[in-house]
Amino acid sequence: MLTYLVRRTIDVIPVLFVITLLAFMVFYFDGSDPVVMIAGENATPQVEANIRARLGLDQPAHMQYLTFVGNILQGDLGTSYRSRQPVADHVLPAFRATLIFTSAALVLMVVIGLPAGILSATRPYSWLDSIVMSTVLLGLSAPIFWVGIVLMYIFAFQLGLLPVSGFYSWQGVILPAVTLSLQYGAIVARITRASMLDALENDYIRTARAKGVADQIVFYGHALKNASLPIVTTIGLQVGSMLGGTILIETVFAWPGVGRMLVNAILERDAPIVQAGVLLIAVAVLILNLLTDVLYGLLDPRVRLA
Repeated sequence: MLTYLVRRTIDVIPVLFVITLLAFMVFYFDGSDPVVMIAGENATPQVEANIRARLGLDQPAHMQYLTFVGNILQGDLGTSYRSRQPVADHVLPAFRATLIFTSAALVLMVVIGLPAGILSATRPYSWLDSIVMSTVLLGLSAPIFWVGIVLMYIFAFQLGLLPVSGFYSWQGVILPAVTLSLQYGAIVARITRASMLDALENDYIRTARAKGVADQIVFYGHALKNASLPIVTTIGLQVGSMLGGTILIETVFAWPGVGRMLVNAILERDAPIVQAGVLLIAVAVLILNLLTDVLYGLLDPRVRLA
């Protein structure tokens, strides 16, 4: 298992290299000049030259990239062009805020999607299955920002049970987390149902039933265990998608997370904040994928021995 873990960790290194390169190139080739943004349009050439030298923008592109990567390895994410404050002071609190409601959404996604898929698979093609799958289809079809607005209107404006937005109490987490979890929970439910039905068609299931094994043991002890790999894959992929989907949710609910921060930074052409935000999200997704691979190896020894 240790060899498998080391091998999968090494595989992540080239991906990290590509991510840092893309993050650097996005704003290097976009045509904007951060010196003008910092110094103003009426600055003298000498002032602009001093700022360019301080930022290292007078160096060749490959030297700027190496400096960029070296600073990251030392924990230096740079300085914001707008606020002149360290980027870490902006990005880390925003990332912490994003993790709070995405973690809650992850729990809700599993709590909603897994039981719904199992329940539907235990009664295939019945009225219960039709209701569950119709609800899943509705969850997949509804735009996530529209769901957020509807939930906000009902539970905040009409019923007054939850705050409209904000990061000041645990109640403020509920609406963003529920909104984010519904669509992804529907995907988990659909994959869980399909995986369970496929597992239930195997010969070992028929043998267990022929021996008189109880249905609960057949479903949860045999079928669910063998259907777990596609389910784990789906959950791991959806967590990565959740981090990307936070932009819409954080904008709708005025949540002070990475998604909202990135939107503002892009509009303000604040490259260091955009680069740091993209890198943090990418690293988080890579870590989640690595954990998914490790869980694969624990669930199925054939994966780590392949």
